[in-house]
Amino acid sequence: MKVSLFATCITDMFYPNAGKAAVNLLRRFGVGVDFPQGQTCCGQPAYNSGYMEEAKQAAKQMIRAFEHSEYIIGLSGSCSSMLKKHYVELFEGDPEWYPKAVSLSEKVYEFSQFFVDVLGITDVGAELNATVTLHIACHTRRGMGVVDQPEQMLRAVKGLKFVPLPNAEDCCGFGGTFSVKNPEISEEMVQEKTEHIEETGAEILVGTDLACLMNIGGRLRHNGKPIPMMHIAEILERGLANK
Repeated sequence: MKVSLFATCITDMFYPNAGKAAVNLLRRFGVGVDFPQGQTCCGQPAYNSGYMEEAKQAAKQMIRAFEHSEYIIGLSGSCSSMLKKHYVELFEGDPEWYPKAVSLSEKVYEFSQFFVDVLGITDVGAELNATVTLHIACHTRRGMGVVDQPEQMLRAVKGLKFVPLPNAEDCCGFGGTFSVKNPEISEEMVQEKTEHIEETGAEILVGTDLACLMNIGGRLRHNGKPIPMMHIAEILERGLANK
């Protein structure tokens, strides 16, 4: 089995260790991984802002980059849902690009979703003595259909104490361009999210979307209560390194 890694801009620019952890985990279970060099921004900022022609340009580049991939594994539920859900909407009625968008859509999985639903693996064999809580991004839930796969994988880590996050389905206030267009509302939302995280007493905040973690982490530092944050691939890899 071979997969193509869709790292996303934020992983590539700010959190490359999350990408490396994902590659290491996939290879550990015999999955071949490549990184199509033609990949670029998925076009979601343009799409969310109503610039459909610009979004289509980015989408066409991404479709070309991944057209020969067997599976596409994304490290962001938000960007992955752009490929899976919105490309199909974007090219509806286009006889050339709509079939290509549908073909791409069928290959796209969020990281933990691929492990649990495709590989059938929840326990990667990790061990870690830590208390964690989990934030699943809105687009990971609603766009990708990921419900409990990340939690299943965390609960399988020996020694790990998982504490559910109160109001877990609430948005952190980032929402791509939402935080830019509505900064006051966004600030209130992320403040509430961080208060719930602090209530859990978690030592580490685990997430499925690095953009959300960036937003939440910034607020935690602003509050003077920084909590380490990790993509789920990173904490699983750390758990394997501890053995």
